[in-house]
Amino acid sequence: MTNTAEAIEISRRLVDNVSRALHGKRQAVEYVVTALLAGGHVLIEDVPGVGKTTLARALAASLDLHFRRLQLTSDLLPADVLGGSVFERDTNQFRFVPGPIFTNVLLADEINRTSPRTQSALLEAMAEGQVSIEGTTHSLEKPFFVIATQNPDEYHGTYALPESQLDRFLIKIGLGHPSPEIERELLSSRTAADPVAALESVVSNKQLLAAQAAVDDVKTTDELLDYLHALISGTRETTRFVRGASTRAALALVRAVRAFALVKGRDYATPDDVFDLAMPVLAHRLGATVDAGPALRSLLETLPVPA
Repeated sequence: MTNTAEAIEISRRLVDNVSRALHGKRQAVEYVVTALLAGGHVLIEDVPGVGKTTLARALAASLDLHFRRLQLTSDLLPADVLGGSVFERDTNQFRFVPGPIFTNVLLADEINRTSPRTQSALLEAMAEGQVSIEGTTHSLEKPFFVIATQNPDEYHGTYALPESQLDRFLIKIGLGHPSPEIERELLSSRTAADPVAALESVVSNKQLLAAQAAVDDVKTTDELLDYLHALISGTRETTRFVRGASTRAALALVRAVRAFALVKGRDYATPDDVFDLAMPVLAHRLGATVDAGPALRSLLETLPVPA
C-alpha cells in the first residue's frame, strides 16, 4: 500500500508531466489532480481555445489508463454513452456492447450541448461507479474519472446542467487565457506538433489506486475540521446564496482538502487548503445570488483561522 510520502511523489509527477503540455496553468492542473486523487470528477467551464481538451488529454497521457473522448451533441442518446444490446444472428442471442463510458478517464466534451436525458445517463456512473442497462448493473473499472467541459458564452442549442448533475462534480474550474509572457512564449516556440503527443505515462493504474487510498491517511486536526464546518454552516446562514452547502458538499470538501495537501507535498491539511478549495468545490453547489467567489471569500475572512 502506498504511504503518503509515495502518494506525494505520484502527485508531483502527475502535475509536472501535465504542466509540460499546459504552460502557465499549474494551479488548474493541481486542482484536476486533486479531484483525481479524491475520487471525484471535474467540470471545466471556459471559452474555446484555452486548453480544456489539452488538459484532459495530457492527464490521460500521463496515466497508464484507458481514455475515451465523447463529443456530446444534441442528438446523442443515452445508449450512445452507456452502450446496449445487439442481436447476433449467428448465435440467435443478444450481446452487450459497452459504450464509451466504460473507460478509466472519460472526456465529456461540451456536456451542456447534449439533452438532459443524456446528461442524466452519466449520473449513476459518476456517483456510484456503475451503470444500469436493461435491468442489468454493470460495474465500471476503477479508477473512473470524468472531465467534462462546457462553454459559458454559448446558449443557443445548449442545456444548462441540473443541480443534481452539478453536484456530481467535486471541482469546477475555469482556465482563463495565459499570461502575456506565456502566450508570447507559445507564439514563438510552439510548432504544429501536438504538445500532448510527446508525453509518456508516469503513473500506473496500481500506483494511482494506492495514492487515492493514501488520501485517507492525511492528517486533519479537530480545529481544522471545526474551521471547515464553520464555513459550511456560514453558507447556510447568509442570504448571499440561494442554498447553503449540503452535508455531501461538506464531505466532498474534506476529501478534496486531504487530496490537495498531498498535491502540495504535505501529509497534513491546513486552513490555507480550505481557503484555496472553497470556491472550486463549493461555488457551483450554492446557487449564489451574486458571484460566489467574492461571497465565499468574504465569508472566509470573517471566520477565525485556527493555528
